Amino acid sequence: MELTEALNYIPPSALNYTEWVTIGMALKHEGYTADVWDAWSRSDTRYKSGDCEKKWNTFRENAGEIVTGGTIIEMAKKFGYSPVKREIKAFNWDDEIEYDGDDRVIKDTAWLDTSSIIEAPKDMNGPDELRRFIQALFKPEEIVGFCIDAEYDKDKNKWKPASRGSYGMTAKQLLAAIKKHPKDMGAVIGDYNHDAGAWIRFNPLDGNGVNNDNVTDLRYALIESDNLEIEKQKALMEELKLPIVMMTFSGGKSVHSIVRIDALTPQDYREKVDYLYRICGENGLTIDTQNKNASRMTRMPGVVRGEKKQFIIAENLGFETFDEWQTYIENLKDTLPDIIQYSDLKELPPLAPELIKGILRQGHKMLISGASKAGKSFLLIELALCITTGRSWLGFDCKKGKVLYINLEVDGDSFLHRVDDVKRCMGVSDTGDLSIWNLRGQKADIATLSPRLIRRAEGKNYDAIIFDPLYKINVNDENNASEMAKFFNELDKICTQLKTSIICCHHHSKGAQGGKFAIDRASGSGVFARDPDAILDMIQINPADVEMSLEDGQTAWRISATLREFKTPDDIDVIFDYPVHKVTTDLADAQPMSGMDKSVNSRRGNAVKKSIKGKRYERLCAFVENWDEIDTSIAHNPHPTLADAVEYFKSDKGFSRNTIKNWLGEFDDLKLVEGRLFYAENDDETQ
Repeated sequence: MELTEALNYIPPSALNYTEWVTIGMALKHEGYTADVWDAWSRSDTRYKSGDCEKKWNTFRENAGEIVTGGTIIEMAKKFGYSPVKREIKAFNWDDEIEYDGDDRVIKDTAWLDTSSIIEAPKDMNGPDELRRFIQALFKPEEIVGFCIDAEYDKDKNKWKPASRGSYGMTAKQLLAAIKKHPKDMGAVIGDYNHDAGAWIRFNPLDGNGVNNDNVTDLRYALIESDNLEIEKQKALMEELKLPIVMMTFSGGKSVHSIVRIDALTPQDYREKVDYLYRICGENGLTIDTQNKNASRMTRMPGVVRGEKKQFIIAENLGFETFDEWQTYIENLKDTLPDIIQYSDLKELPPLAPELIKGILRQGHKMLISGASKAGKSFLLIELALCITTGRSWLGFDCKKGKVLYINLEVDGDSFLHRVDDVKRCMGVSDTGDLSIWNLRGQKADIATLSPRLIRRAEGKNYDAIIFDPLYKINVNDENNASEMAKFFNELDKICTQLKTSIICCHHHSKGAQGGKFAIDRASGSGVFARDPDAILDMIQINPADVEMSLEDGQTAWRISATLREFKTPDDIDVIFDYPVHKVTTDLADAQPMSGMDKSVNSRRGNAVKKSIKGKRYERLCAFVENWDEIDTSIAHNPHPTLADAVEYFKSDKGFSRNTIKNWLGEFDDLKLVEGRLFYAENDDETQ
């Protein structure tokens, strides 16, 4: 179980000092680093830089006082965390890795360029080779482990380390010894057996031993193979673009490469090493699986081994980080479907079943767009309940199924009350199979959320997953077609892997919407109009046009559909009577509410709109206009303060207090009145 998932449910601000310390102790016991505790603690106003590391170093485990990860799980449950049972294969260090045959073959070994010959330096300076190795892999204060004691294994006909070796010298001390004895390797590390060579560990130790538990930073992994010729080993490692920090010759039959891993936990280390070895194996480089150990030793460069030298071949090859390399590898995998010869089809495949009859098929995407105060979230809650109970929604029959509702904007407790309010007004007694995932305040951009969602939802057979709202999972520029195409591709990946429909809501662009086609009203790139399989757009209409009087708080809306799979249905008119929408036929002749003319909006100027400043200003306007949906607190005010805006955009330096105040003087449709921000489509409205 990944404890960081449970940790995300626990707000540090809700804990007292003792509970905060307990979290740290549990993380340390389970093999996490202080950085994980520190990153989690940062959201608390009491956070002070350096406190976590200082406290971390005082943690000692005594009999009867051990705090385990179970403590974190129990705490997280109180804040809504529900552990998911997973099928996990846990590898032991000595397990053999089986390759699954994924299509990530980068280079056929038969076609490797082996023209680059590995030659030992004629006049090898041993201490200087060691210096380069230490400086590349270790920080000055870190302890370096090495071994010069050897014994001969008659059964395997080779030399092997005879002891755990030295683990008391820091990198700084070794470098000082090298500086003092620049030509004498024996004076630096001691006299070693020239028939056997010497070994050195590639991860730093704590000075108390040489086991995995003594490794202080799971920074590197070792790959070593002898199933290919030396030159082919080197060439293949380079072709794979592995994030190699140091490549050395063992003085035997293999090239040793130290690969950057940067794992956060032992489990993370195992998974990354497993992935690394699997990719190497798929490409013909059979790795010695004994080297999976984080405290493993590699051959020390700068010493001789029989008649051969152990020396550095190259440094800093391939990608800089493991994550960059893994992304590169995954992008190479061809997961595209086969090409179909149409004439060979004996019968057409069945169409996906209709989740919402005449509107949306199973596994497709639907977007609900509309202006602020249209009650889009409430419409989504109504839809979720209609699917889980098999009811009709806006006059369209729904297939009964399972729904996961991902709430990204509203306080978790408030959202549950919303669902209860809608349920009661709809007359629903049994909500069916409705699951809710409250993620307000969590890092939930699509790149972060997608793999976690797929992992949690796999096997649950959700018929629909609802994202509310869309902008919370999109950290890219919504006006950039390329970025939006990648964003919707991630949604497609979720649809495909989970075989589920995705339904989400999005806001309108600024300005009058009545003169636009429904498909063009959503804010952002045209991808929003082209990608979804179904778009339902909401525009406010004027009941006065048909001499209808609404009760206080009620508003009238027209829902227009743009569909890829079905014939376009007639527009649907609804009255939003908090918290539900009621279909009516009495507003057929009502017209869209009048709004700001396009010429008014042009005061900002096309150049400003296209600039970074213009895009940020548009985001600020959207924030003010959608404040009702953003702030759901009991003490809600319909208009945000300047401080609210600064807090909301605190992660973006482009929204400082002074910058926003300057914008107020530059543009006409945003005002600061009595300390609160107003978005107005004309000056009369501001008044």
